[in-house]
Amino acid sequence: MSWEKVLDQYDVLIEKKLEEFFEKVKDEAKTYHPFIEKVYSDIEEFVLRKGKRLASYSTFITYKSYTDVMDNRIMKVCVGIELYRHCILVHDDLVDKDLLRRGKKTLHEVFAEYYDDRLGEGTAVFVGNIIYALALQALLNSGFAQGKTERVASLLSEGYRNVNESQTLDLLFEYTEPDINEWYVMASRRAASLFKTTILAGAILGNAPEKDVGILGEAATNIGYSFDIQDDIIDTFASPGQYGREPGGDVANRKKPLHLIYALKLVDRKNLNTLKDLVGKKPLLPKDLEMIKATIRESGALRATKEKSKNHAKKARLLIAQTSLSDEAKNFFANLIKYIGESLEWYK
Repeated sequence: MSWEKVLDQYDVLIEKKLEEFFEKVKDEAKTYHPFIEKVYSDIEEFVLRKGKRLASYSTFITYKSYTDVMDNRIMKVCVGIELYRHCILVHDDLVDKDLLRRGKKTLHEVFAEYYDDRLGEGTAVFVGNIIYALALQALLNSGFAQGKTERVASLLSEGYRNVNESQTLDLLFEYTEPDINEWYVMASRRAASLFKTTILAGAILGNAPEKDVGILGEAATNIGYSFDIQDDIIDTFASPGQYGREPGGDVANRKKPLHLIYALKLVDRKNLNTLKDLVGKKPLLPKDLEMIKATIRESGALRATKEKSKNHAKKARLLIAQTSLSDEAKNFFANLIKYIGESLEWYK
């Protein structure tokens, strides 16, 4: 069974648990203010939108691998992991001024409909924080021993700090020209941090050997790097049909994905000036994006970046193989890593 079909089956389980969680939250809010109840309904709709639930499934499959059980406790933790993932998305959408998330309005746009942009943006700031608090609540009330939940809560706290540092650097890079090492500092706190947090949560709760915990942390970091590079390439090189929205948003927002950092380093002076003029241009016309893509290709930057992603994927595969994860878990992560590598070849 493909890793995507495995996720589809898991979606049914986690979505039921999320609905149960939000029913309790909304019932409580109903007792003190109707607007807060409505806010929680909007959060629920946002979290339940269809998408690949890689974060919480990584926790689930890792835990199941070491315990060979699927109990109510781990599903409560997975609810917390889903909420943790989404609190990050709320703030990410707000800072990037995105209008859509999975084909529907972002939360700050939803909240703006009640009165205006000030309410929408301000509420989204607070809601991101609320969802993080709900994530911790779900974890701490899961039923696991206090020592374990405290350790995982510490992981979430560290991960949340990391991702906010990453977003801060990502914003800074819109105004500067970071080098490759700076990109890695930022990326180590982005998808790499998310995969590490979610996989290690399952390992810790499942009583994985400490040796495995160390290896899994390194493997997760490499999966995250490979995933981040692929995700950034998609934003620039995918067609609207492949991407589900207009590509080039990162470049138009002056973001500095790794392939652009390489291009700015490798292009000749004439193309360098042209590339710098186009980065951050709004509106970014289709011909502008084609010129950017051509420059990145011809400079060798796209090839160099793909090699980086493949090397990280190779490291992750070798590390996963060294653990005592079950064959089911090893196959899932191996197929996910393989998919990331193969999908790089779709974008040229």
